Amino acid sequence: MTTSTPARRVAIPPVLAGLTSGNVGAVLERGFTVIRNQNWMILLSGFFEPVFYLLAMGIGMGGLVGEVSGPGGRPITYAAYIAPALLATSAMNGAIYDSTWNVFFKLRFARLYEAMLQTSLGPLDVALGEILMALFRGFVYALGFLGVLAVMGLVSSWWALAMVPVAVLIAFGFAALGMAVTSYLKNFQQMDVVNFVMLPMFLFSATLYPISVYPEAIQWFVMAMPLWHGVELMRQLSVGHLTAMTVLHVGYFVGMTAAGLWLTTVRLRALFLR
Repeated sequence: MTTSTPARRVAIPPVLAGLTSGNVGAVLERGFTVIRNQNWMILLSGFFEPVFYLLAMGIGMGGLVGEVSGPGGRPITYAAYIAPALLATSAMNGAIYDSTWNVFFKLRFARLYEAMLQTSLGPLDVALGEILMALFRGFVYALGFLGVLAVMGLVSSWWALAMVPVAVLIAFGFAALGMAVTSYLKNFQQMDVVNFVMLPMFLFSATLYPISVYPEAIQWFVMAMPLWHGVELMRQLSVGHLTAMTVLHVGYFVGMTAAGLWLTTVRLRALFLR
């Protein structure tokens, strides 16, 4: 006579007892199933946007600009200058659109999160699951775009390999904050705020030209924006020029991730576990 061994449960710290069941994998499994059956073309299409920007601006305009001053003052081609910035932007876009429009539909129309939280799942499970799905999208974009840079000869340091996990970190920060902000939005008109913020951030975060072109007061404003930290971090890694600012850039996104994840968890609990 044999006896079955009971399933082992994940030990949950007391402070998280009301927030998670330790089953984030169920949320991830559903997300990957949807991608496989429905959304794989949408996922693939987002990869080409930074590639087109690189071809149009880096090669097209780069032929007129020539060399520019890169990290550490070393001269690099204009294409090599904007390529890391486009990689950071790609990670941001993939994470933001997955954690805003996608989350908004599930939250306000499909009522998916409400159904999930009627099971054993906790708000932290749902928040982590959705954010990790956005990270997967950022990871795929970063890996593919880095391959394009390597083929075009725009990678000059082995440190460039670190651009992939850094892109995931950037995506983590934007996804966590994006989902938190989306939890406060109630209609499609309010969702236009996302585009209103994203486009100026892309244009003014020193993605296509150095921050030094701005007056000093504007520079401080630009340096407060998260994308600028991502762009500068990617540029430093692309040529292997690491400084004390590298740590500051990483710390910015770690703090941004923690704040966004905490706020998302609190909001989901307030909305559905009253």
